[in-house]
This record gives sequence, structure tokens and C-alpha cells, in this order.
Amino acid sequence: MSEIVFIGTGDAFGAGGRRQSAVLLRTPDGGVLLDCGTTTSTGLCDLGIRRDEVDAIAISHFHGDHYGGVPILLLAALYEDRRTKPLCLVGPPGIEARVRSLSAAMCYEVEKRDWSFPIHFREFQTGQPVEAGPVSLQAFSTLHQSHTCPHGLVIDTGRERVAYSGDTGWFPDLPRRVGETDLFICECTYHSTQFDFHLNHETLVAHERDFECGRIVLTHFGSEMTDRRGEAAFDTADDGSVFKL
Repeated sequence: MSEIVFIGTGDAFGAGGRRQSAVLLRTPDGGVLLDCGTTTSTGLCDLGIRRDEVDAIAISHFHGDHYGGVPILLLAALYEDRRTKPLCLVGPPGIEARVRSLSAAMCYEVEKRDWSFPIHFREFQTGQPVEAGPVSLQAFSTLHQSHTCPHGLVIDTGRERVAYSGDTGWFPDLPRRVGETDLFICECTYHSTQFDFHLNHETLVAHERDFECGRIVLTHFGSEMTDRRGEAAFDTADDGSVFKL
């Protein structure tokens, strides 16, 4: 049986003291990290999760609260863990260049290291399956700032299927993209505020019947939703929450 561990459930600004986006999908065959915000390494340590559990990192888009933690995690794997097994980084087109340029901007250049483990970069294309460590995933386009290459993900473990929204506003095709998955990890930044590039609770409630997935778990809370999460019509995640599949 697989499980979902929420490492970070906050928005870009850490509303309510929550960490930024990162979700660990644990399967019998290995672990996949869905996004890797800047607070991810702290979160893994706080929850007692070894970085060596992570076989692949799947990045939904290029906002810092979703991939800004990658350079630190790579360095920790090298210098702290002495990692030897491969790590796969999967993301939108340009993932390798983005990680390399971000690492360089932080003065943690990838090129200047003698890596003890292979790092494999893979780009996903919308609607085409790609291997990410122990799972297969397909990406779909979402409604977010276009320059960030925004995508949602549908992950197939071979036993279960999980959908992840990344960051998105409402668009009519979202329920179809999520499909009949076992669990949908859905961003819900706001409670009622309307913003083109993020979802709110009122919109999700209005469209609840459109979804055919087995379960919806909300995450990526801003301050407005953090204050009201106990009133939500769906399951909600906190940093450290675990959901069995």
C-alpha cells in the first residue's frame, strides 16, 4: 500500500507558519517527491524522513516555492548523505537548465561538484507518460502564470493513481484531467477571494460534483484558507499529515 506524506502545505509566503510545497509519495517500490519548495530539506529532517528515500523529484512548475529547494537537497544528498543511488529530476521543458541556473545563482553550481550519485533530468510533455523513479506520470497544463510552465500531474504507481494540481486557477477541463484517480491533491490558496491563477474553496465546492476522483485533499493554503481550514468541505492537509492509499 502506498501513502502520501505532506512535507509542506503552505503558499509561497508560508502562511500560518506552514512550509512550502512538497509532498512525498511513498510506494512499495520507492519514493517520489512532488515539488520541492525552499523549505523541503527542513521539513524532511523535521519529520524524520531520510533524503535517501527520494528516488525521484517531480516539479510541477518553476516558482521558487515549488522547486527552490532542489539545489539544497542535492548538496545535502552529496555532502551529508554520501548518496550513491541515482536521483531522477522530472519537470517541464527546460528543467535541467532551470536547476543549473538556480544552483548557480545560489552559488551552489552543479558543474563544480564531483557527484557521488547520478542525476538524471527528464522533461515531460503534456499527455505523454514519463518514468519518474518507481512511478509513471503524465502532465497536463494548468491555469497559472505561463512563464512558469505550469502543470498538474497524474501519477501511476502500478497499483494506485494520484493526481496533483500544482498551482492553478479554475478551468473547466480540470475535473477531466484529474479523472478517476484514487486521490486528488488539490491546491486551495483562498477561501473566497477570486484570483485567476489559484483556486479557492468556494469554487471547488461549486464544482465538487464534476470530479470523479475517489478523494480530494486540499493543500497550498494562504492565510485566508489557513484561518478556515477546519470548516472545509474536503479533507485538508497539514505539514506532516499522512494519507493512506
